[in-house]
Amino acid sequence: MIQSSKPIIMSFPLKGEWLSPNSPGIKIPSHGTNRFGTRYAYDFIKVDWEKKGWPSHRGSLLQYLLLGVSLKDYYCWGENVYAPCDGVIAQSEDGYKERSRTNLLLDITNAYKNALFFDPRKHPVQSIAGNYIIIQYGDEIYAAIVHLQTGSIRVKVGEQVKKGDFIGRVGHSGNSFMPHLHFQLMDSLDILTANGLPCAFEQYELFQDGIWQNVYNCIPTGKDRIRFGY
Repeated sequence: MIQSSKPIIMSFPLKGEWLSPNSPGIKIPSHGTNRFGTRYAYDFIKVDWEKKGWPSHRGSLLQYLLLGVSLKDYYCWGENVYAPCDGVIAQSEDGYKERSRTNLLLDITNAYKNALFFDPRKHPVQSIAGNYIIIQYGDEIYAAIVHLQTGSIRVKVGEQVKKGDFIGRVGHSGNSFMPHLHFQLMDSLDILTANGLPCAFEQYELFQDGIWQNVYNCIPTGKDRIRFGY
C-alpha cells in the first residue's frame, strides 16, 4: 500500500455540466465505507439545475416511486467517458446487463443485498462494479471507472491510453441506484481488497456568484455545479 497525504491529480473524466452527490469533498469515506477501494470515490450525475431539487431525470417523483424511470430519461445515461490519465488498461469487463428502469424499492433492495451478502467466493465482482475499466497509472496507482453502459467499453486489456481518450459511456450496471459514473483511485488492481487513494482534478469550471470560474487541483463538493470541456 502506498501512503499518500496529498491527492493524486487526474483529468476530469467527463464533459459538460455535472454534480457529485457523493464526494470526498463532503465526507470521508465518501460512500460510507472503505470496502472495494471506495474511501475517496466520486459519483457523478447530470441534473436539471433550473428545477427544484435538481432532478436527475425527466420523470416525476411519483413516477420514480411507483413505476420507475427508464434509463433513457436520465440526463447522464450514455454520456461519453474519457480516460482521466495516461496509462495501460489493466482490466476491462463488459457484458453485464443493466436493469432497464430505476425503481426505488428494487434499487435499495439490490444495494443492501450486495452490501450485506456479497461473497467474493460466490459472486462476481461485476455484481458490485457492473461494467468497468481499470487503468494502471503508476506503481500501485489504479483508476477505476465503474457502472458503465452495457456494450459501451471501447478499450481492451493491455491497450495504452492517453488522457482524454474516449473509453466508454455512463451506465447503470452493477450496484447502482441510478445511472451515474463512479470514479476512484486505488492502490491495487483487485477491487475487492484495494485501498482507496485521494484524488483531485487538475482543472474544471465552478459556477459561483452567477459566473463560471476556473479552478485547479480541486475536489468538488456535493453542491458544486461544475463543468469541463468548454
